[in-house]
Amino acid sequence: NNFPSRISFRVASRHDSGTILNSPGAENLLGMGDSLFLSVASPTPERIHGAFVSEDEVERVVDFWKAQAKPKYDETILQAKDDDEDGGGFSDDERDEHYDMAVKIVTETKRASISALQRRLRVGYNRAARMVEMMEHDGIVGPPYGPKGEREVLVNAIGPDGPPRG
Repeated sequence: NNFPSRISFRVASRHDSGTILNSPGAENLLGMGDSLFLSVASPTPERIHGAFVSEDEVERVVDFWKAQAKPKYDETILQAKDDDEDGGGFSDDERDEHYDMAVKIVTETKRASISALQRRLRVGYNRAARMVEMMEHDGIVGPPYGPKGEREVLVNAIGPDGPPRG
């Protein structure tokens, strides 16, 4: 139960209503905005009505807005940032402060495990995954393969200068 309060529009069956509200009733709604709202403050669903806006009405409103003036687009968002000569990758200022330690963990354990990096470095999934992607870019690990996305560790040990920078 991720949502303590629930709302249901008309559904096809009593079973569907039970899935949403833990009780029947939504299968008897009229449609067109007719709804049942189950709040944490109330033990029974409350009937509410939302505004119904047809697709034709939405199209008329959009057409009206479009007729008001010609759009002015910001063309600068289409221009690519040309800072990297090789067309992509990670810059030094994008490097994570835990990157060197992550590389050490991967080369010592011979496993490029995102979940292991999360635990050992106490970082979130996205941060750990980004460090593994950086390692692939730097040639430390290979691309993901297999059903679990395993990665081959390509480097045996890190030298005194730290990990390579691609």
